[in-house]
Amino acid sequence: MYPDPKVSEFIVLNFIPLRLHLKKNPGAMERFGVQWTPTVLILDPVGTERHRIEGYLPVDEFLVQLNIGLAHAAFRANKFEDAERRYRSIIEKFPDTDAAAESQYWAGVSKYKASNDASALKQTAQAFKTRYSDSSWAKKASVWA
Repeated sequence: MYPDPKVSEFIVLNFIPLRLHLKKNPGAMERFGVQWTPTVLILDPVGTERHRIEGYLPVDEFLVQLNIGLAHAAFRANKFEDAERRYRSIIEKFPDTDAAAESQYWAGVSKYKASNDASALKQTAQAFKTRYSDSSWAKKASVWA
């Protein structure tokens, strides 16, 4: 499926992969608004798109995007504790990626949604002061300080 065994193993363990050829499946491509290849869509069990990856990425960046797709899917399914765990795992495993700052933001939101405790948001804003402070995600979290 994918030339890198880490990617293939992750996909087999976490997804039901389906590969469609753009020219042979124009209806499916139109349904999801696919304009460019490769496009990887992470869908929930009823077929709603939860994350999109467009274009080629190096292995680690691709893996982190697959991980964030799983976290987003858990969040949108109201599985906030699972989502928080997945977002925090991304920060630990892939701290130097663009997705790490996004994950720090959504981990705080997930914790808040699970507990209804606003201090989770304040803690997240504080965390951005020491990590990923120059990211757009830090700006989004600044209102919680």
